[in-house]
Amino acid sequence: MDYIDVTWTHNIPSEPKRIVTEVDADRWETRKLEFFADGRVGWASGDASRYDTTLDEEQMPSLKEINAASQFEAVAMDVVEFEALWLEHAVPGEDDDEEEPEDD
Repeated sequence: MDYIDVTWTHNIPSEPKRIVTEVDADRWETRKLEFFADGRVGWASGDASRYDTTLDEEQMPSLKEINAASQFEAVAMDVVEFEALWLEHAVPGEDDDEEEPEDD
């Protein structure tokens, strides 16, 4: 498995600012976290998701290919960093139909 941390510079509120993904040996995403400017964190795995986050239907390009686009900055990360983020943000059993609790 490879782990990729991508910062996406843009001004589109509906799109994530950071994407952290786990890819298999064939470059297919197996798990993904998307961090949005408003604090939401979407996630997806092969059998569950939160918000509108989904696994890509195309193979993940190399870091060099990702970084060729000026709006992206991609770096490799290690499994320990990825797992820590996954455990913090991905909640099995929660799907994208569930709403966040409102503050009173």
